[in-house]
Amino acid sequence: MASIPAISFAAWSGTGKTTLIEQVVRVLKKRGLRLAVLKHDAHSFEIDHEGKDTWRFTKAGTDITMISSSEQTAYIEQGALPLEELLGRISDVDLILVEGYKDKKLPQIGVARKDTGKGFTAELDRFVALVTDCEVKTDLPCFGFEDAEAIAEFIMEKILVKRANDFTHFNEDGCARMVDIGKKPESRRTAVAAARVLVNKETFDLIRSGGVKKGDVLTVAQIAGVMGAKRTPDLIPMCHPILIDGINLSLRLDEERCSVEIEASVSCEGRTGVEMEALTAVSIAALTVYDMCKAVQKDIVITDIRLIRKTGGTHGDFQRKEEV
Repeated sequence: MASIPAISFAAWSGTGKTTLIEQVVRVLKKRGLRLAVLKHDAHSFEIDHEGKDTWRFTKAGTDITMISSSEQTAYIEQGALPLEELLGRISDVDLILVEGYKDKKLPQIGVARKDTGKGFTAELDRFVALVTDCEVKTDLPCFGFEDAEAIAEFIMEKILVKRANDFTHFNEDGCARMVDIGKKPESRRTAVAAARVLVNKETFDLIRSGGVKKGDVLTVAQIAGVMGAKRTPDLIPMCHPILIDGINLSLRLDEERCSVEIEASVSCEGRTGVEMEALTAVSIAALTVYDMCKAVQKDIVITDIRLIRKTGGTHGDFQRKEEV
């Protein structure tokens, strides 16, 4: 599932961010969106007491309300959580509205009120739009504090529509395309993927003892996985041919699970990642285990094909939080 788009309202304390977000929430809820509000608080906090920010956001109609400080996070957990993990815990909404986190790389709407005397929290080029009663010379969309309808419309058009267009394997007409990566800089890319093949005890013992008639299951599957990684662009239509630097594929027997555990690590120096190559490697290796053993067991299960981690690229690194 694609990550949920988020936009932050950044301003100094006393500017009226909470009231503004309440108003925007009500408008967006009328548009039929499911919403989450995530608030960052530098101090300790109380949850859902009448008049508190989380209480106000919930009353305004948010589907999920979260708050995090240096001491705890609600749904309450002791210890601070990074923004990326907080965002990753929110699901089943169309949009996340973030209050705070001024230093994070999110699309931000700058908020400033004249009578605070503090101005905006950053240079104007940091923002995608402004909400203010100050006189500002800028080409950015600029709204007043009473313009919740217009702000909501801006978010709908500029954030949600842009997000929809971020599915890069489709062109403006919705037709499939291969993404042009010619202008991307080359960088070091790595990916690790894994898969699991579940077999019965008889099959497991045959694999371990080398008693499968077709030959050494693990060795043949290892070679097949390496070959599969190299042939990925022939199998996946929109994958680019990549000059792979290295493929390390291992298979081990897990007696407790009665399974073959498969892991592939792929690396390259290029303009696009090698996640698909790693995933293809473990998939082909798993299918080969099935092919080698299907004469003795037809109900073998191939499961838990997943990306473990990746590095490099414009989207940054990824590490799976929980191992299967």
